[in-house]
Amino acid sequence: MQLTIILYTYIFILGATLGSFFNVVGLRVPLKKSIAYPSSACPVCDKKLSPSELIPILSYVLQMGKCKNCKTTISPLYPSMELLTAILFTISPLLVGWSKELIIAWSLISLCMIVTVSDLKYMIIPDKVNLFFLVLFFIERMFIRTEPWWDPIAGLIIGTLVPLVIILVSRGGMGGGDMKLLAVFGVVLGWKLVLLTFFIATLVGTIVGVAGMLTGSVKKGKPFPFGPFLVIGALVAYFFGSDLISLYMTTFFSYLY
Repeated sequence: MQLTIILYTYIFILGATLGSFFNVVGLRVPLKKSIAYPSSACPVCDKKLSPSELIPILSYVLQMGKCKNCKTTISPLYPSMELLTAILFTISPLLVGWSKELIIAWSLISLCMIVTVSDLKYMIIPDKVNLFFLVLFFIERMFIRTEPWWDPIAGLIIGTLVPLVIILVSRGGMGGGDMKLLAVFGVVLGWKLVLLTFFIATLVGTIVGVAGMLTGSVKKGKPFPFGPFLVIGALVAYFFGSDLISLYMTTFFSYLY
């Protein structure tokens, strides 16, 4: 029991630390900046952050969400991504088990966190990020296979074609980065779950968009980032998709017959 607690605590800390790194990647790659240099600094006063200011989650809490030097409010996006990454990393073994598939799960979460930061901040999903994870997922799926073996390829094709059709029909209803992201998700999820991903993303995005228009926080005709909704769809589909499809099929056919 004690070893289990230590193990999951370690995974939580690892997830929070990686979440901090994913913040850096998501913020710098779209601007074509190095993710290694220069070191992190306050974006307002440009003061280099000390080690005590770089502790994931904890530094934000201890500093009460403000820069130590200039007292400017720090965006809650940073600790939110760190905490969310830590939680997702920690619960992954509980959902997929201690198997090789855990590598896929943590890789998928990593992509999702980077994309969320980038799209929320700049409304951009960098091609470099999509390409890196596309190659990574294909390599991983070569050793951690699914049934049938061609499912990742079918997922890539379906994940590309569905948004492409929407882009062509709506003349810009989706961004090219969203299309590429869904294609990358398809390699991990396969064709059935990538369709479920798109359905969930569209459903959640529509609900949030309508609610935003009713409250005035979203203006009609003004674009808003769709990447985070694809992320929600992908994570739900990956961890719970098979059960959701089975539940739907059982309920649907029992209703018909």
